[in-house]
Amino acid sequence: MTGFDYVVVGGGSAGCVLAARLSEDPSLSVCLLESGPSDWHPAIHVPIGLLWMMRSPGMNWNLNTHPEPALAGRRLFWPRGKVLGGSSSSNAMCYIRGHAADYDGWAAQGCTGWSFQEVLPYFRRAEHQERGEDPYHGVGGPLNVADLRTPNVLSKAFVEAGVQAGFPHNTDFNGAQQDGVGLFQVTQKDGARCSAAKAYLTPVRQRPNLTVITGAQATRILLSTTATGAPKASGVAYRKGGQEQVVQARCEVLLAAGAIFSPQLLMLSGIGDRVALQAQGIACLAHLPGVGQNLQDHLDVMVVQASRQPVSYNLGLRNLLKSPWYLLRYLMRRDGMLSTNGAEACGFIKSAPDEVIPDLQFHFTPAKLKDHGRNLRFLTGQGFSLHVCNLRPKSRGRVALASTDPAQPPRIEANYLDHPDDLRRMIRGVRHARQILSQAAMAPYGGAEVLPGPAVQSDAEVEHFIRQHAETIYHPVGTCRMGVDALAVVDPALKVRGVDGLRVVDASIMPTLVGGNTNAPTIMIAEKAVDLIRQERQRVG
Repeated sequence: MTGFDYVVVGGGSAGCVLAARLSEDPSLSVCLLESGPSDWHPAIHVPIGLLWMMRSPGMNWNLNTHPEPALAGRRLFWPRGKVLGGSSSSNAMCYIRGHAADYDGWAAQGCTGWSFQEVLPYFRRAEHQERGEDPYHGVGGPLNVADLRTPNVLSKAFVEAGVQAGFPHNTDFNGAQQDGVGLFQVTQKDGARCSAAKAYLTPVRQRPNLTVITGAQATRILLSTTATGAPKASGVAYRKGGQEQVVQARCEVLLAAGAIFSPQLLMLSGIGDRVALQAQGIACLAHLPGVGQNLQDHLDVMVVQASRQPVSYNLGLRNLLKSPWYLLRYLMRRDGMLSTNGAEACGFIKSAPDEVIPDLQFHFTPAKLKDHGRNLRFLTGQGFSLHVCNLRPKSRGRVALASTDPAQPPRIEANYLDHPDDLRRMIRGVRHARQILSQAAMAPYGGAEVLPGPAVQSDAEVEHFIRQHAETIYHPVGTCRMGVDALAVVDPALKVRGVDGLRVVDASIMPTLVGGNTNAPTIMIAEKAVDLIRQERQRVG
């Protein structure tokens, strides 16, 4: 049985930050457990490889929701990274933090220390902004943030069309103002993906006080009893190569397995709702009824058009014949089609004039997409897609145990569109998307609308289209919610309530979804957690 000061469970975005930052102190020993393999595969590092990573059986969990009642009973595909770097090794590399009001909202709910001005230093600490330093951006951090090297002409036309539709041009969605349309900045360096693993872990893998164990599926958190009778996390049991093994944690266990697997592991360890655990035959060691509750995600639907000009990304014969040229260009210049992040342009807009802050986000992709890019026949041919998502859904779902076998995924009930306000905003979003795509800047390119299609016009018809076609945009959060009320799972220091020596540090602690992509906020959460740990160590000695 091996022992370390800190055991980090999950080598995704948060886990990589925790392992790298904590091991900066040579007096501490740190162990990182990751279920998937190391991030060796070229498809991780060549940005367009995300199309392969989206379906890779060895590096993607390939989850599915329970049938969704409001989405025609469909089981939605939820890809999650199963590799060092987690989903930052397979996502679209969009660098977005959310709106300042999101974090001020957390603080207003009792999450002391989490207002925007209090978390901004951690965004800046994580970042190396290639444009340079300013009050909102940092330089010298591990995570490289860059402009796209060769954005597609369609992406530039979309930005121009958004301005023509009346929205401001925004060159920095993470600066003083989020509103507007513009090109994404991406987590890339020299045209290659800069995942959390590449940014934080790769440079420090040889530290003698850092142990990284891949292919290690955590099966439960080991709990002992303190002198006061409270449970205390003392280690982690995991399965590797068919063998059960145990690693001890002298100081703390840091659970960073994400919004799906962090609550699952807590429940498998006897931490959760007493009645639900007993129904699974699990002894409840800490009654926390909020574990697995409060699941939130950004639901997304696409308006897709054909292109009149052969300028989009596609898998047709014309483009496949150019593959050697694309590869040679990428190897020599690190730009071109292989360097695309897929979703090149962005928009944050208000669905109605009375909205105080943007409540809709657009992702523009210069390609025809369907079913997460898994429908290769649909990808063939010229076209472009405009994703529409409601940024702050009011619907809430849950993650529950489907089995006591840790190798089996939990039951995911996203409960999309349960609240009627969510559907109203998405209908307005589709109309705004069509308005932008109808502007003069898109006229040289825009052909027939493929989805929803010209026959879909009334609110009822758009609603039916959304229920039949909407999918996740990959931002599940909230299932180990931070707060101060009875349903909070962790406190503002990210400590699991009622359990010593255990914190949750990942997107599951978000009380509410931020208005944007969730990877940068997850990295911020881990950066702040490291400071919380260090401050506590200083206080106690």
